[in-house]
Amino acid sequence: MPCRYPDLMHEETAAVEIRPHVRLLHGMRRPANWLQLVRFGIVGGVGFAVNLVVYTVCVHALGLDYHAAAVVAWLVAVINNFVLNRHWTFDASGDRVRFQAVRFLVVSLVALGFSLVFLTLLVESAGVAKVPAQAVAVAASMPLNFLGNKLWSFRRRG
Repeated sequence: MPCRYPDLMHEETAAVEIRPHVRLLHGMRRPANWLQLVRFGIVGGVGFAVNLVVYTVCVHALGLDYHAAAVVAWLVAVINNFVLNRHWTFDASGDRVRFQAVRFLVVSLVALGFSLVFLTLLVESAGVAKVPAQAVAVAASMPLNFLGNKLWSFRRRG
């Protein structure tokens, strides 16, 4: 069978090279994935609100450094989001809760690192006020969070 991708040497290589792209296209055609994305967004919105409320209280009422406040707010929001995403967004059940929690935490830590770098740049380099900067930084990490959790934390065994 001739290779439809002349720049690739072997058909086997072509299948490996295009597999993520094809998987993405097939995934985009499934309504269940769009519903999952909407649910993730709703959970993220709730977590976002929780994060900003906790962050604002920590910075303005408790006088914490904005970096420490971001970590405290993240911790409260990540617990909230894990429970909601596990049971509602990804409908994950069974005895894999610890396994999923560890993966969710890893994905969340990577997103937190991204968010903290972005927050610091916004506050210290761009002069953005702390609470709006936190809002932008958290929103910017959402795609990273969704993909990490869908493809790794709550991936269904097939």
